[in-house]
Amino acid sequence: MNLPATTRLERQDFRQLHRLRVRWAEVDLQQIVFNGHYLMYFDTAVAEHWRALALPYHVTLAQLGGDLFVRKAELEYHASARYDDLLEIGVRCQRIGRTSMVLGCAVFRGPQRLVDGELVYVHADPASHRPLPVPEALREVFLGYEAGEPMLQVQVGDWAMLGAEAQAIRREVFVEEQRIPAELEQDEADASRAVHALARNRLGLALATGRWVPQGEQVARIGRMAVRASMRGSQVGRQVLDALLDSARAAGRRQALLHAQDTAIGFYRRAGFEPQGEPFVEAGIQHLEMVKAL
Repeated sequence: MNLPATTRLERQDFRQLHRLRVRWAEVDLQQIVFNGHYLMYFDTAVAEHWRALALPYHVTLAQLGGDLFVRKAELEYHASARYDDLLEIGVRCQRIGRTSMVLGCAVFRGPQRLVDGELVYVHADPASHRPLPVPEALREVFLGYEAGEPMLQVQVGDWAMLGAEAQAIRREVFVEEQRIPAELEQDEADASRAVHALARNRLGLALATGRWVPQGEQVARIGRMAVRASMRGSQVGRQVLDALLDSARAAGRRQALLHAQDTAIGFYRRAGFEPQGEPFVEAGIQHLEMVKAL
C-alpha cells in the first residue's frame, strides 16, 4: 500500500480532488498566489479528505486517544496560480509508519500541475505531545480508502434495532441545531410503522439517519433525514437516501414523497425528486413537497 517516497502523484492517483477558486486576498504583489497559501490549500483539502474517509476529525481522534501534529511540510513549485483560477487539490496517504503518516498533495489547474507537497504528521498524546503508535483502526481506514474500499455501511431496520443511534443524531440536528421542539421531532410512527436507515463509518460511529413510512398502498413517505454537521457535503446523506428508496421499492412502493427543507431542495433534485405544489412552513421552517417515481 505504501508508495515510494520518490513517486510523483498524478491526477489519477487521487480518489477525489477538492476544488477551490483563488481569492483576491491570496494574490501577492507579483499578481500570483503567495507561496505560503498553498499550505492553506493543502490543509483545506486534508479536511475534505477526512470527510471522504467518513471520519469526523475531533471525535475520531478523541475516541482513539491521540492527536495528529504536523512534523514537516515540504512544497515544490512548478508554476503559479493567479486570481480567479479554479484549482483542484489532491490528498493521498503515501505511507504510515509506527508513529507517523505521510500525506502526498498536489495542486492542479486543469491538466497542469502547479505544486507538489508532502505533509508529515506525528500521532501523539494531546497533552504531553509524546509520540504514540498510529492506532491500527486509523491505519486500516486510511489505507482502505486508498485501496478503493467503502468507508460507510448503511443498515436498514426497525426502531428497536437502530433507534438509539438514530435518535441521538436527530436530537443533535433537529432539536439542538434547528431548535425544533423535541415533542415534534419524534412520533409514534418511529416504533410502529417506520423503516429506518443508519449510516456508520468504519469505526462504528453513526453519522446519518432517515426513515420511510407507508402512506396509503403505493407511497413511501421519506422523512427525518439527518446528517451530522461535520459530514455534510460528503456522500453519507445520499447513501442513506438510496438505502431508503431501495427498501421502499423492495416493499412494493411505487412513489417516494418527502417534505424537503428549503436548504435541501438541491440535494433531493440531484437524487431525482421533483417539486410538487407550493412552499409551506412546517415546524417553523420552509419546506417544499417533492416526489420521485420508484
